[in-house]
Amino acid sequence: MNPFDGSGSPRHEEAGSRCPWNRFSSWLECVCVVTFDLELGQAIELVFPQDVKLTEKEKTSICYLSFPDSYSGCLGDTQFSFRLRQSVGRRAVRFRDDMYNRDAPVTLQREASHFFGYVYFRQVKDVSVKRGYFQKSLVLVSRLPYTHLFHSLLQIIAPEFFEKLEPCLEAVCNEIDQWPSPVPGLTLNLPLMGVIIQVRIPSKADKPGGSPVRQTVKENLLPTPTLLPTIHDLDLFKCFQSVLIHLQMLWELMLLGEPMVVMAPSPTVSSETVLALVSSISPLKFCCDFRPYFTIHDNEFREFTTRTQAPPNVILGVTNPFFIKTFQNWPHVVRLGEIRMAGDLPKQVKVKKLSKLKTLDTKPGIYTTYKTFLHKDKILIKRLLKGIQRKRPSEVQSAILRRHLLELTQSFIIPLERYMASLMPLQRSVTPWKTPPQIRPFSQNEFMSTLDHTGPQLTSVLKGDWMGLYRKFFRSPNFDGWYRQRHKEMTQKLESLHLEVICEADLLGWTRDKSEVEIVDLILKLREKLTKARRQQLQVKDGVLDKLDAFINSIIRSLPADLQTVLNSH
Repeated sequence: MNPFDGSGSPRHEEAGSRCPWNRFSSWLECVCVVTFDLELGQAIELVFPQDVKLTEKEKTSICYLSFPDSYSGCLGDTQFSFRLRQSVGRRAVRFRDDMYNRDAPVTLQREASHFFGYVYFRQVKDVSVKRGYFQKSLVLVSRLPYTHLFHSLLQIIAPEFFEKLEPCLEAVCNEIDQWPSPVPGLTLNLPLMGVIIQVRIPSKADKPGGSPVRQTVKENLLPTPTLLPTIHDLDLFKCFQSVLIHLQMLWELMLLGEPMVVMAPSPTVSSETVLALVSSISPLKFCCDFRPYFTIHDNEFREFTTRTQAPPNVILGVTNPFFIKTFQNWPHVVRLGEIRMAGDLPKQVKVKKLSKLKTLDTKPGIYTTYKTFLHKDKILIKRLLKGIQRKRPSEVQSAILRRHLLELTQSFIIPLERYMASLMPLQRSVTPWKTPPQIRPFSQNEFMSTLDHTGPQLTSVLKGDWMGLYRKFFRSPNFDGWYRQRHKEMTQKLESLHLEVICEADLLGWTRDKSEVEIVDLILKLREKLTKARRQQLQVKDGVLDKLDAFINSIIRSLPADLQTVLNSH
């Protein structure tokens, strides 16, 4: 009997009390087991829950992305991440997680059109297998970018799974289906295989770069929870140790959303480096595409490698040396090798001309003609290198690095936030009897004129051509994404203010000398605003929406019976 089939599953038992797999699906889309079949190649051996809707295209992508390519030579256990585009039909699905995305930091919002895959791959010698090797991957597929949490879960689940197989996986999925949903701002205790993992889900209201999470045990839990200080942060220092002297350049390339290929010796290094690069501009959201691990079998391979047009705004992490020839026309290629030490320090790669990127044994380096707008922060580099010599722990080095990148991004973004706030209409201009006033359009020239007095030089010691960097940023997908998000938030704020002033107005008094047509028109408009506010989950003062609802009903009751019937039926 298939352990995932039949009425013994909690899916059937709990169908009456709550939506089946509702809690599981708030964390994971599914769990896949990918194996190597001599006739089929990589193949999905198992998907759980069984009725999860993956398209054939998505299954094929998961198969290829779950195995390191043959050039990586990964023996033993390997962990890495990938990101794949969902099939088009699925994107129209309206998520029940609008509230999560509203309260989560933009960098941790649920993906609408991509899946993340978190892989634990095992390859060990096995004489009972024809190829002589046992090769299998356990993959957690999710819309959430919780890299550290999911890889920590895999370290608990995978060793046990490779011993006990399906029954172990069924038990794990049932446990996850008992977890509370991830709610920004809450600290959660997540039981798994005899361990309790305590995590805090970050919130948009958190102060960027705030203190690390501390253990909070409200009840006497046994066993004592294992605290996970972060659900998403990577070991930045480990990821960047061979490119520390070029950090300024890499940060600018990320900020501008430039096309980039990261060639690494393994999927682990490839995926961690790409994810670290994407996170380097946090709290700004990286709005371009990025693939932590990319193979020639990928559905978008042709789209990304065509030479008939400029390379797309995407970062690709690859391990196959074949890509060196394929990506010769890309403007920025980061070739990483195994970490080599020069005395006490990791050897730093050099910036090289793109023309030297020709052979399969191309040496490590950053192949680009890019000239940075800002000067290097030599104090930071000296501080980090001194930390290596003094054997400072990697997590401390990472914290220094993360603080530096955060302050750099904030110095860049604060003048934009300040100018954007000045485009908001004054609160006193919002009145109940008129449509809310418009947000003023963003003028690049007007913004540039504010920089002399309120520019990045107020908060950053870095010198250079900040104006040139802003001009180029305005042409990037990251500016477009940031502006759209801010404009949407400001529009919703205006809608909230309008609803609040409507509630405070004497609407019943207004209706006394109005015709039935005008009153019906008011009711329909108020209903439309109310529906929109609930759909968008606008943040308004307590009681405003209920008060408006009650007011609409009281006006309807004052109308003739036939009109009441018509309005109540709509």
